[in-house]
This record gives sequence, C-alpha cells and structure tokens, in this order.
Amino acid sequence: MCLVGQPGQVAVAPFSLSGANIARQVGLIRLRQGINAEYISYFLRSPDGQASLGKHTGGSVQQVINLADLRTVEVPIPPLSEQHRILAILDEAFDGIATAKANAEKNLQNARALFESHLQAVFSQRGEGWEKRPLGDVCDLLNGYAFKSEDAIADSETQLVRMGNLYGNVLNLERSPVFYPNTFAEEYRRFILNEGDIIISLTGTTGKEDYGYAVKIPECDQALLMNQRIAKFDAIKENLVNRDYLLNYLRSRIFLDALYPTANGTRQANLSSVTIKTLPIPLCSIQKQKMVSMSLESLSQETQHLESIYQQKLAALYELKKSLLHQAFSGQL
Repeated sequence: MCLVGQPGQVAVAPFSLSGANIARQVGLIRLRQGINAEYISYFLRSPDGQASLGKHTGGSVQQVINLADLRTVEVPIPPLSEQHRILAILDEAFDGIATAKANAEKNLQNARALFESHLQAVFSQRGEGWEKRPLGDVCDLLNGYAFKSEDAIADSETQLVRMGNLYGNVLNLERSPVFYPNTFAEEYRRFILNEGDIIISLTGTTGKEDYGYAVKIPECDQALLMNQRIAKFDAIKENLVNRDYLLNYLRSRIFLDALYPTANGTRQANLSSVTIKTLPIPLCSIQKQKMVSMSLESLSQETQHLESIYQQKLAALYELKKSLLHQAFSGQL
C-alpha cells in the first residue's frame, strides 16, 4: 500500500467483512505524494477494498488487521487527476444517495407514525356508549411454565415460544428456536398455544420498552409451548371483547403508558399478570369493536405495504453505493 512520508492522512474506521465487525480501528496512514486520502478512504470502504482487507484479518470473534498487513494491501492507483475525477463522481452520487436515504427513512417513520396516531385516536377519542372496565372483567391471564433447559432437544414438532420470539409485536419462530420432545405437547397441554391465542411478554430491561409485546398466534403446523415470563389472555369473554380489538388495545400507547409504570425490578423489569388484570380497557359494543378492528387491519396492511416499499428503497440505495464503489476501483466509472 502507498504509505510513509507525505502530508495526506486517512483514518481507517471499523469495517464489516462478511457480516463480522472489525472492532479495532487500524489507525492513521501516512500517504505518499500524488495520492489523495479520500481516494484511499473510499477504496477501503468499497467491496474490492473490503475483499483485500479480508485476506489479512484474524481473530475468531473479532476480525482485526494490523498495520504490517495493511501495508501489503494492493490499491489501484491512477494518476492524481483521475483520482480527483473519481472522487468528484462519488461525492456527487453519494450526496444524492444520502438525501434519498434520509427521505426514505423519514417516509418509513411517517408511515409507522400514521398507524400509531390512528391507533391512539381510536382508544382516546371515545364517544357515547363507551365504558371502562378492568381487563380482569373480560379475561383471565395464564402464566407460562418454566421448562427445564436440559430437557430441550435438537429438533421436534414441539417448539418453545420464548420472549425473544415476540419481539416488536411480531411472532418470529425462527429466532433462536428451542424444541422439546413431542410428548411434552400432551404432558404440558395446559401451556399449549392455539390459533387465535393472545400472549404478552412480561420481562424486559428497566428503563426500556423491550417487553409488553403482544401477538396473536396464527395457524401453525407444530405444537407451541408457552415459556415462563409469557402470559396468555385466557378465558376471553367473547360477548364483551373482540380478540382483535383486545390485541390492538394491548399494542396502543394508551395501554402501554398504563402498563410500564407497573413493572418491578431494578435492572430487570417484571410485569405481574395479577396487576395487568387491574388495568382498564375501554369498551364499546361488540359490533363497533369489530368495525374498529377491521379499520385498523386495513390501515395496518397499507402501512406494512408502504414500509416494504421504503425498506426496498433503502436496500436498493445500499446496493447502489456498493456498485458505484466497485465500478470506481475496477476502471468502469
């Protein structure tokens, strides 16, 4: 690499190689005359530069590269005028990409905020015929079971649903799956989750809102066991509350603002199912609850569609940056 002796310097930041983070900064590199520091910086962030660096990284958990190895990394060095031309193109393109990325992220936030705002309005702007009742009046809560980790097996048709599987109000059974013998489905059938069941995570980090997530169990081919520190809204009185209406309420700020202050613990926040049953729920007629749920479902689908579009735009912008950097250092720009 072009090192030693002249004024230009480039700070090499932590890199990402095949998903592994190089956690240590390489430091400052002194450059020879005729070499632009920004040019080297762009190269080291390009797919070509990352691949070159990857040949020299070491470390099982954290990948690092030392200065001696860095000196051996080969860098394509065109004349200084060509470096400036490439930099001008990249700077202009990256400014445009940064603006597009900021707009896409803002639109993504706005789409989510629109749904949250409507959800808030549904449960705060109540009219005639509404009443507040404790959750315990419309349902019971059943806590999960403390299954022993030593009983877990590599694979089966019986999976344990843990708090991490509820993260962000999304049931993700692919996230660190844990399985138990199929005989557990019968032995612990009191803790088997069925389609339509609503569950909530009871434990998280004090000072954070990383718990209190609520999901409804979809149709599933395997048996699902409910783990400790998850609770199921049990014995729901269908004549008083619609399940989808209940789920939407559990995800609203109205409910969460009442829920989080009830948590106990200094570092670990723990919710009590007994206390949850004392929290109020606004109720209207079952017919109106169904209409509210249908309206929210329609808006949720539209929001998810918009989120998908903006996420695709962000992914495309990321790939565009990679493509431009590759072109820049392979003579195609």
